[in-house]
Amino acid sequence: MSLHPDLEEVTLATDSGAAVATNDQTPVPKKPEHPLVEIVRFAVLAIIIVVPIRMFIAQPFIVSGASMDTTFANGQYLIVDQLSYYFEEPNRGEVVIFRYPLDPSKFFIKRVIGLPGDTVVIENASVTIINDTYPNGLTLDEPYITTMNAAAPQTQILGPAEYFVMGDNRNQSSDSRVWGVLPEDRIVGRALVRLFPPQSIDFWPGHTDSTGTIIQ
Repeated sequence: MSLHPDLEEVTLATDSGAAVATNDQTPVPKKPEHPLVEIVRFAVLAIIIVVPIRMFIAQPFIVSGASMDTTFANGQYLIVDQLSYYFEEPNRGEVVIFRYPLDPSKFFIKRVIGLPGDTVVIENASVTIINDTYPNGLTLDEPYITTMNAAAPQTQILGPAEYFVMGDNRNQSSDSRVWGVLPEDRIVGRALVRLFPPQSIDFWPGHTDSTGTIIQ
């Protein structure tokens, strides 16, 4: 039996059956792989894994500004879920990250207030939603805001695939009250994890179930 299973022993025989030659090859030592090859292989593998995740599943964002105080503070590091909205629609009360409709190169973070088909009425520092479920209106309970100055009454009717979003820091937020509705195709995803600072780590940060008072 050969000591090297991958090599074949060759035996040449004469007419009389006597063996006359044997070829027993020795293995050729494998040439060491250059370190750069391993680095390139790792980089390619990382790109194959990371790029699809960043594009379609989750992406990191850093909060900039005070429009979502005190729910989110400037400099906090978030992981954004980009996958869920391929299978379900945004819900009222969820915190979403989206491309600013007037400048898609910028990303904003706000809370969903109005859904497609809603009529949003803002009056006397309160928000009322009118739709088929609440034909007389639902005045939202909003425990996530601290103050909201009274302003001129405002009404916004939302069409299909249109959302009304506002910052939790109502007096310091540029949102749908200023620049109008948010098209659904501008939404990147929802806040999944707050990673930084360490003492603020949590899942679904800022999420709240939407409640309110039904107007009879």
